[in-house]
Amino acid sequence: MGKVSFGLAVAVSCAVASTGIAAVLVVRRVRRRTRWNRVLGVLKEFEEACSTSVGRLRQVVDAMAVEMHAGLASEGGSKLKMSLSFVQKLPSGNERGIYYAVDIGGTNFRVLRVQLGGKRSAIVGCDAERQSIPQELMTSTSEDLFDFITSSLKQFIEKEGRGSELLPGRRRDLGFTFSFPVKQTSASSGHLIKWTKGFRIEDLVGRDVAECLQQAVNKKGLDVRVSALVNDTVGTLTLGHYHDPDTVAGVIIGTGTNACYLEGMDAIIKCQGLLRTSGVMVINMEWGNFWSSHLPRTSYDVDLDADSPNPNDQGFEKMISGMYLGEIARRVILRMAQESNVFGPVSPGLSMPFNLRTPLMSVMHEDESPDLREVARILDDTLGIPDVPLKVRRLVVKVCDIVTRRAARLAAAGIVGILKKIGRDGSGGITNGRTRGSSDSNMRRTVVAIEGALYTNYRSFREYLNEALVEILGEDIAQHVTLQVTKDGSGVGAALLAACHSSNIVDRDGSP
Repeated sequence: MGKVSFGLAVAVSCAVASTGIAAVLVVRRVRRRTRWNRVLGVLKEFEEACSTSVGRLRQVVDAMAVEMHAGLASEGGSKLKMSLSFVQKLPSGNERGIYYAVDIGGTNFRVLRVQLGGKRSAIVGCDAERQSIPQELMTSTSEDLFDFITSSLKQFIEKEGRGSELLPGRRRDLGFTFSFPVKQTSASSGHLIKWTKGFRIEDLVGRDVAECLQQAVNKKGLDVRVSALVNDTVGTLTLGHYHDPDTVAGVIIGTGTNACYLEGMDAIIKCQGLLRTSGVMVINMEWGNFWSSHLPRTSYDVDLDADSPNPNDQGFEKMISGMYLGEIARRVILRMAQESNVFGPVSPGLSMPFNLRTPLMSVMHEDESPDLREVARILDDTLGIPDVPLKVRRLVVKVCDIVTRRAARLAAAGIVGILKKIGRDGSGGITNGRTRGSSDSNMRRTVVAIEGALYTNYRSFREYLNEALVEILGEDIAQHVTLQVTKDGSGVGAALLAACHSSNIVDRDGSP
């Protein structure tokens, strides 16, 4: 009897233990499911907030066109600066000879020599040298900076050797690309508004940067004339127009983003009375500062903007450019990690702002391996998150996809906004804030020159942008629009503008 009681007690104890273990396992599964559902909730909420339906994109298009009109009407009339480039003449394709460029884009600069053969697209040769600007010169004086640059230019020219001597009365024409905020006052002059990218040369602020370069050139005894001051976006349009005269706009989508386009002089109300040399002018939009309530802004965008050095500024750029896309994705992944333990403890690497750069994000997004090994590698090496399960890696890819798709589709809407403003979207354009009517039969072939690593190197971004362009315009209209990749508008484009503004050219048929 005792043995029976003992056996029964053991059986009961085992049953109770098994029930307890089962209960613990059930609780754990419920908790895991709950945590997983929280992560899915974060993803779903983010995806819905980033929605870019065709209807919404068309609202962005309309807002862009209206803001463009307001910016052309008066200074400060719009978030879009719509800056005058004073470029009213673009290359005809008949330019001949050798032209030069100095391209200062940041901590590096280049000097270029471009040889033109006189037939459209006939760039016979292009030589370039790149140099780093010493750190101390970034905070020194304008005289020190331009002396350094012109010394490099002089050495570059001296390497040409025999046969490069100028004819009597001739000077070498040079285009100057200066990628900092400048108030342009003519096609060959402009005053520095402020420094960016780590430069702090106070005595240059408010001065004509082209004139400073010319003075430094003269001091070196060089027979060089600074004949064009160029924004890199304007250079992109110039290069595109040189290859294809149907080019009407230039767009850069890389680390930063901007756009310019050809506008009719009659539409530029704020420059009434300006001397006209043609019926159009290139307008530098500075579209990174575009804003509209129709843009799909999320809480992550709001926080990123608040934490940035320029809050309430460059809102469009912060949603579509390479500087910010990886950071948006990092913030979403961080939120997922905080909501659950699917990534393990929150790592210092994941908490570090801008630790996930957009090129790495693109690698994760386009990882086609069955086990997403590149995703696992980047999460471990860059963000300090090891051993991430495959289903969680798939979530990371989805986050990258949402960020990229939204950015690309908004960029497409921006491009269509330009086309709408100038009547190349099938609607006939916008004048005095009102849309003009048009028809497909009147559509002209339209080319947009586009440059920047985000578009050229990131396949998914490019495909999403091209797809959205067709959706917004419709297939009948979209077939008339071409996005043409250009290369080195900031360098070659500057030399081309120097060529078409050269006093040495016999051919003057350079009107766009």
